[in-house]
Amino acid sequence: MPRIRGASIEQHHELVWADLAEAMRQLLLERDYESITMGHIAARAGLARNTLYNYATDKGALVLALTQRASRPTVERVSAIVARTSEPAVERLREIIEVVLESSTDQALQLMFRPGSGLPVAEVPKGPDNPFHAIVAGVENVVRDGVARGEFRDVGDVQLVVELLSGAMRAGAERIGRDPSTFTATVAAARELILTSLAPSRG
Repeated sequence: MPRIRGASIEQHHELVWADLAEAMRQLLLERDYESITMGHIAARAGLARNTLYNYATDKGALVLALTQRASRPTVERVSAIVARTSEPAVERLREIIEVVLESSTDQALQLMFRPGSGLPVAEVPKGPDNPFHAIVAGVENVVRDGVARGEFRDVGDVQLVVELLSGAMRAGAERIGRDPSTFTATVAAARELILTSLAPSRG
């Protein structure tokens, strides 16, 4: 029977997940995504391959699980901001932009989604199974609040508008991933672009 690390089974699993995340991070620094195998991941994490299959059935499922775990703190922070409905929508969205872009400095997320990592878009599902679905849904709610209060213009199809703005956020995250020193400037530019696009028309 495999040796259990930590004080409990739960702690053991957390330690293994941490090892898997670090193994994937290291492997993505060394080679493109397509050339990485489950055998590479198991060896780098110090696991038997059969043990690795207890955590994920294949590489795509493993990457999704690791991304969901790495994104959890950001999802929780954004959800808490969205829930502060007594505060202006503009201020909540400003804060969400910074929190989301800050997550791109997390190596577990940065290396999986950086340009040139080779991670196919197909590996990241759309809809509720996407690790960032809750963030997008939360931003839609904030935009709807802002429209209802007159803080934002009537954008019509909120879902489409947020999807388009998400592209700008993705570009910002990739820029920070390439050069973390651009974080402050990128946050400022993203805020200006997004908030200006939502601002009520003058006159």
